[in-house]
Amino acid sequence: MSQHNASRIPFVVANWKINKLHADVAEFLDKVNGKVPAENVVETGIAAQDLFLSDMVRATAQSPIHIVAENVHWEDSGAYTGETSPKALKDIGAKYVLIGHFERRKFFNETDSTVNLKVTAALRNGLRPIIDVDEDMSTYAQFMDAEPSVAQVAAALAGVSVDQIRNVTLAYEPTWAIGSGEAASAVQAQKAAHLIRQTLAKLYSPVIAEQVRVLYGGSVTPDNARKIMLQKDIDGVLVGTSALDPEKFLQLVAIAQDPEVPEFNIENT
Repeated sequence: MSQHNASRIPFVVANWKINKLHADVAEFLDKVNGKVPAENVVETGIAAQDLFLSDMVRATAQSPIHIVAENVHWEDSGAYTGETSPKALKDIGAKYVLIGHFERRKFFNETDSTVNLKVTAALRNGLRPIIDVDEDMSTYAQFMDAEPSVAQVAAALAGVSVDQIRNVTLAYEPTWAIGSGEAASAVQAQKAAHLIRQTLAKLYSPVIAEQVRVLYGGSVTPDNARKIMLQKDIDGVLVGTSALDPEKFLQLVAIAQDPEVPEFNIENT
């Protein structure tokens, strides 16, 4: 019998990055609207380029699908040409925002400091951050029983209150798996999620740690998602390439609703 915390609703998030044109977005939403479960069964989100977000919010107004921004600035307004205001994202109806993705760190010099600024700005404006973590968790393996603090998690959550952390989702995306076609194994993903949850327990409390959702991302497909999503500490997936296809996206949502795979026990691995 699964020990997964039933209070954590599964969450499937598509990250389209800078793929799709306007007509593609409309076609995708036409194919998935009315086919996803209620958000108290499986929560669904789609992250897309800023220029599509307003139209996507309108197109999903009668759907449980939440629209997700891929990035945000840490100021509500001001002279920051090319950036996106968290206040503006909230105003158009976005609910979630991705923060700290590996690609943001690699190509746009995002740091632990700017991630934290963006997280606090999002929360201040009523947006729910999905914070990416791409640390090499093997460096913490020898400290499993010592409740280590995963550095990127601790840095991202600096100053985030107990009340605010309930609106945060964490996503483990190992750098080597993103876009590689090679996902982490269920064992690897579970161990990383376990370490992240240990960090939350240390920063807040064991009770809070059991309430925050932790996702896995990195070359997720309908073929490998089933085992990953049934692990004790994993509450869903952040999906790139596979989520560009509406049928595969719906398959992933269906898997999240009913994975039907016994989990393994981390203590025995």
